[in-house]
Amino acid sequence: MAGAGNRVDLEEVATSAGDRAGVVWTLEAGEDLNANLVRFDLGRGVGEHINDEVDVLVLGVSGSGIVIVDGEEHALESGRLVFVPRGSRRCIRSASEGFAYLTVHRRRGPPGIGTRGDRALSEGQGRKEDA
Repeated sequence: MAGAGNRVDLEEVATSAGDRAGVVWTLEAGEDLNANLVRFDLGRGVGEHINDEVDVLVLGVSGSGIVIVDGEEHALESGRLVFVPRGSRRCIRSASEGFAYLTVHRRRGPPGIGTRGDRALSEGQGRKEDA
């Protein structure tokens, strides 16, 4: 079982997501925190955007990828954390199949990650996403 009560096996959730892209799990219990497990295959991800609302922690769960914050590349893999300050220009892309990462930030509106954002990066377009 991927999760029970207040704990979740994020690697299991990411693996069981199959070919799904975008948000594959969201923390439902938190009132103040928003946490999303996001998954992409090789070369896909979230296009460049600026999030003026919240600071974001990005934690690698499986595979590998790149988080670009204000033009600086940060490698992301299982157990590695990248802090993205509010107001920074950022994008995230997968460098392997089955790349998954967890985002954590103060709660705001619902996440906007999905295959549309996945297409935006592959087509070279940026779009504001909740990742």
